[in-house]
Amino acid sequence: MPYSFQVGSIPCHIVSDGQQLIDGGSFFGLVPRVLWERIIRPDEKNRIPAQMRCLLVQSAAGLILVDTGQGDKITAEYRNRFGMDSSNRRLEADLRRAGCRPEDVDIVLLTHLHADHCGGNTRLRDPADAESEVVPTFPNARYLIQRLEMAEASFPNERTRGHYFSENWDPLRRTGQLEIVDGDQELAAGVRSVTVPGHTGSMQVVWVEDAGESLLFLGDACSWAAHLERLAWVPAFDLEPMRSIEGKRNLRREAEEKDTLLVFQHDSQVVTGRVRGGERGVVVEPEITEVAWPDES
Repeated sequence: MPYSFQVGSIPCHIVSDGQQLIDGGSFFGLVPRVLWERIIRPDEKNRIPAQMRCLLVQSAAGLILVDTGQGDKITAEYRNRFGMDSSNRRLEADLRRAGCRPEDVDIVLLTHLHADHCGGNTRLRDPADAESEVVPTFPNARYLIQRLEMAEASFPNERTRGHYFSENWDPLRRTGQLEIVDGDQELAAGVRSVTVPGHTGSMQVVWVEDAGESLLFLGDACSWAAHLERLAWVPAFDLEPMRSIEGKRNLRREAEEKDTLLVFQHDSQVVTGRVRGGERGVVVEPEITEVAWPDES
C-alpha cells in the first residue's frame, strides 16, 4: 500500500514495485558480514530483501513519478534467482491505490538506468506473452534522464553491462518520449532533481520543498539508512566510492539542517526517517518502518 503525506502543500506518495532478494555483500561492499548482519539478517543464500520504492509527486506541473521499479519484462529464472513473486505490474497497482492511472503521469524522472529503477518504463503489451511488443508504460509522460547516464547505459563496460537493458528505453525513443537533460533540473515549483555522482556518473536524487518542509528521495545515492549513518559503508555497486562518500556527506548535512524527511528506496526496514546528531554521532531516526522478513514478525 502507498504511504501518502504532504510536504507543505505538495501531496506525495511512496509507491512500490515490490522487492527482490539481493546478495547482502553487494549492498555493503567491503564491510564484513559480521557487521552488516547486525542491521539485516541474510537468508541461507546470503540474500537480503531490497525494496523497489518509487515516489509520486502531485506537483503544480502535473504528476511526477520518480523511478519505475523492475517492471514485468523478466523471466521465470530471474524471478527465482532474486526471490520475486509471480505477480506483474506491482507498481501500477500501487499507483492506482494512490489514485493515479498510468496515462495520468506527466513526467517520469529516472534517478539512473539500472534495471531495478527503470524496468517499469516499458511493459509487455501482453504480459502473458514474453514475445509481445514492448511499449511505454506511461503513454503520456516525458521520461527524463541525464545525458551522461544515457551514454553510460548505451555503451556499458565489462563491469556495468549487466545492469543496463535497452528494452527499458529504446521504445521511448521511438515514441519521442525520452528527454535527455544536463545537470540539476527544476521539475516543478518546489520539486527539483540534483546530480550526486558515485553510484553512477550522474546519479540523481529528488528534493521536494514547500512552506518550510522538505523531502529527499535518495535513490541509490544512499539506498539504506545505515549507509547514511556510516559514510564509509559503500555498496559494491558504486562505481566511484569516494564520490559516493562525499555525496552522502553533503546530503546528510543539508538534510539535518533542513530537518528533511528522507525516503530510502531499498531499505527493507526504514522507509523514511530524519537525520539526528548527538553524542554518539549521526543517526537516522526512523519515522515509517517495515518488517524485513514478514514471516518472522
